[in-house]
Amino acid sequence: MPSLPHRVDLTGEAADLLRSLTTEHGPVMFHQSGGCCDGSAPMCYPDGEFRIGNADIHLGDLDIGLDRDVPVWMSKAQFEYWKHTHLTIDVVKGRGAGFSLEAPHGVRFLIRSRLFTDEEHAALEAAAARG
Repeated sequence: MPSLPHRVDLTGEAADLLRSLTTEHGPVMFHQSGGCCDGSAPMCYPDGEFRIGNADIHLGDLDIGLDRDVPVWMSKAQFEYWKHTHLTIDVVKGRGAGFSLEAPHGVRFLIRSRLFTDEEHAALEAAAARG
């Protein structure tokens, strides 16, 4: 059986920054913000600092070349709008949200997206239907 497409990936620059942030803060995680003050940005927190609950969906884990992958979460309500979309976490210069760990470094994480192909979407839907 072929592997399922990933819902979330990251660029090499984002992986480099995540390794640095992990060295500085310990294990980290992402929660894709739903907007408002932080403008729908991927927010990076020390793992466990942002409370995940039944209203959140686990999008996947990012391999950054360390012992522990970086989990990525999104609210179920937001996922309903984004479920047809592949997300790539990138990093650019500039100020982002003050709550995300990269903010003091003069950079910010952002999402680059594309729609899943029909084949990718069908594979993900079939997997979800199987449970």
